[in-house]
Amino acid sequence: MKRVTIYDVAKEAGVSLATVSRVINGSNVVKGGTRERVQAAVDKLGYKPNAIAQGLALQKSTTIGLVVPEASFTYTGQIINGLIDVAKIYNYNIMFHTTSKGISKMQDVIESIIKSRVDGVILFNDNFSEDEMEVLHEYQIPMVVVGSKLKGQKIGNVGNVYIDFERMAYEFVNECFGKGIDDISMVEDKLNLSMMEQLKAGVDRAYAEKGLVFDKYVTYDDSYKSSYTFLSDYYKSHKPSRMVITFRDSQAIALMNACKESGYSIPDDTELVCILNSKYLTMMRPTISTYNIPEYDLGAVSMRLLTKMLVDDESVKQNKDIEISFSKMFRETTK
Repeated sequence: MKRVTIYDVAKEAGVSLATVSRVINGSNVVKGGTRERVQAAVDKLGYKPNAIAQGLALQKSTTIGLVVPEASFTYTGQIINGLIDVAKIYNYNIMFHTTSKGISKMQDVIESIIKSRVDGVILFNDNFSEDEMEVLHEYQIPMVVVGSKLKGQKIGNVGNVYIDFERMAYEFVNECFGKGIDDISMVEDKLNLSMMEQLKAGVDRAYAEKGLVFDKYVTYDDSYKSSYTFLSDYYKSHKPSRMVITFRDSQAIALMNACKESGYSIPDDTELVCILNSKYLTMMRPTISTYNIPEYDLGAVSMRLLTKMLVDDESVKQNKDIEISFSKMFRETTK
């Protein structure tokens, strides 16, 4: 028999996850009619709220939940190292929760976090929807989102340690304009869509300020097993832009190989920048231009921010947003 979840109750009652959570936890902010609808859905489906989870706000576990996406490149690993090192200093344990397309559903992660009685949660990028983050807020679980800048209004006790990818792309494109380069394309990374969205926003803004429209955001569907397979086909019928932006090392290397196979030379015919640095970029010939993003610091600062939030430190009550700086590491794939 399928296990009934808070998601099922929300769907049956036609309300948000947060509304169901409020009713279950006895909050008085939900109107009578809505409360009755939720309770009817709970009774109909036989949903059993976890008793331990309901007492979560009254207990401390010295455990931090860490939600990590399926992508396992160096960027993620260095952030985790920073998190763990600071957690040890403050005597916190780390409980890992992984999200993987088609394997670990977000609703299972949410319920696991609640039942595990963690003191706080660190999320990579914006894996959770606003509704899901509000559920954690209802259980009084502080959160820190690490990686990219949060969009819109934040809910409750949420911190953000981030790289401003929009600013990075905006500044880079303006540098290209200064060199007379306005033929720029960007290859989408499907594993990091929130960061891609911010990078594209920066490119769009730079183009718009010049009275231009950015129309070379290169995407591909799931019929392609890898970025190399797609790019190999793509450059057989498309000339590379004068400047190409990729996000990860595997994309950059795939692009270099695809261009070479189609007779294009880097950096003579097209220049290349990869946003995330890795050791593999220096192994390629030519070596690949990139950005220095202090991944370890992202993790360490995120954990320190969360430890302060857990004790209501005055220094973080007014501002829980911390931007981590980046710098250019341009090599042989750019002139």
